[in-house]
Amino acid sequence: MSEFKKAYLKKIDECIASGRYKDNWESLAQYRVPDTYRDCKFGVFIHWGIFSVPAYANEWYSRSMYVQGTREFEHHVKTYGPQKDFGYKDFIPMFKAEKFNADEWTDLFKEAGFQYMVPVAEHHDGFQMYGTEISHWNSVEMGPHRNVLGELHASARKKGLLAGCSSHRVEHWFFMGPGREFESDITDAEKEGDFYWPAMPSGDFNDSFSKPTPTPEFLEDWLVRCCELVDKYKPSIFYFDWW
Repeated sequence: MSEFKKAYLKKIDECIASGRYKDNWESLAQYRVPDTYRDCKFGVFIHWGIFSVPAYANEWYSRSMYVQGTREFEHHVKTYGPQKDFGYKDFIPMFKAEKFNADEWTDLFKEAGFQYMVPVAEHHDGFQMYGTEISHWNSVEMGPHRNVLGELHASARKKGLLAGCSSHRVEHWFFMGPGREFESDITDAEKEGDFYWPAMPSGDFNDSFSKPTPTPEFLEDWLVRCCELVDKYKPSIFYFDWW
């Protein structure tokens, strides 16, 4: 574990100890949703990321391209070559966002009558659309070299829009797992800090208690990512996918 993560986990424990809420359901149940959110009737959620480069099927392309027998698998091999030679991470340099203009987006949101916006901060693929200290796999250091989330937040707040974000990171523990079932660029050598890590087998999606489950190391990594988002970007809304 990096020193950054260790320090952040300590900071989180200190915050819980001195904060208004404790880490139990009884305490969290006392939380009241802010009136500003209760009064909002219309907003926009945005899915945008590396998966927009292949632009095939849907935003689960990063997983499906490794699931043998799927149309995404066949499309990928036909279009880009075998996954061992061209994996999902090879799309990153192609994701340039050269036409991205945060003000154009938020102008459109205001014109449409949206009161809030929730862009994806990190999708299941593990690529962060913001500047971060926890990983190099982000839109500032790679791809477009832009702080997409930060630019959208700054623009939205200038125009009176509530600026939120969503994290879909928690599913990443199993999302890239199929790539280990055949020869691809996802191997058993994946370690913490690598883009595809941990690439574990998935359990039964219909059974919350099925095995395997995410490791403590992955969950600590997830927690630090979430808290860093809160501390650096102060989203008015923080949406978590699925669970």
